[in-house]
Amino acid sequence: MTLPGDTSLGDFQRSHLVKTVVRAVVSAVLLVVLYYVIPIEHRAHQSVALRLIVALAVFAIVLAIEVRQIAKHDHPMLRAGVAMATIIPLFLIVFPWIYLTMSASSVAAFGGHLTRTSALYFTVTVFSTVGFGDITPKTDPARIAAMVQMLADLAVLAVVVRLILGAATRGMARIRTSDE
Repeated sequence: MTLPGDTSLGDFQRSHLVKTVVRAVVSAVLLVVLYYVIPIEHRAHQSVALRLIVALAVFAIVLAIEVRQIAKHDHPMLRAGVAMATIIPLFLIVFPWIYLTMSASSVAAFGGHLTRTSALYFTVTVFSTVGFGDITPKTDPARIAAMVQMLADLAVLAVVVRLILGAATRGMARIRTSDE
C-alpha cells in the first residue's frame, strides 16, 4: 500500500525496473560471451581497416535502432538503460576484436601475443583513460587502431550518451503529450 506523498515504486514500476535490469545484464553478458566464443580469423593487417569500418558501421546501425526504440517505448527511460547496457559493451568488444586480429597477424603489434582477455583489458584501459602501460601498441597500424579507439571513446562519451538521453527525453515528452 502506498501512502499519499509516498515516492516509492509501485509494484508495476518495480516489475518494469527489475525486467529492465535483467534485460540490461543479459544483453551485456551475451555480448561478452559472444566475444569470447566467436572465432577470430587470422588476417593480414590490410584487413584491419576494413574490419574496423564494418564493426563501427554495425555499431552505428545498432545505435540507430536503439535510439528509435527508446523514443517509441512506453517507458523510454527504462529502455534507455537497456540501450546503454547494449551499446557500451558492443562498443567495447569491437576494439579487442581488432586488436586480436592484429596480434594474430603480427606478434610485434603489441610486443607479444594478445589473448581475448588481454585484448579486452587493453580496450577497457584505453576507454577508461587509465592506460597502465603493460600492453602498448608497438607498430604504426596498432597505434593507429588505438588512436581511432581513443577518438571513438570520446565520441561515445559525448555523442552516444547524449543521443540516448535525448531519445529518452523525447519519448517522455511524447508520453506527456499523449496523456493530456
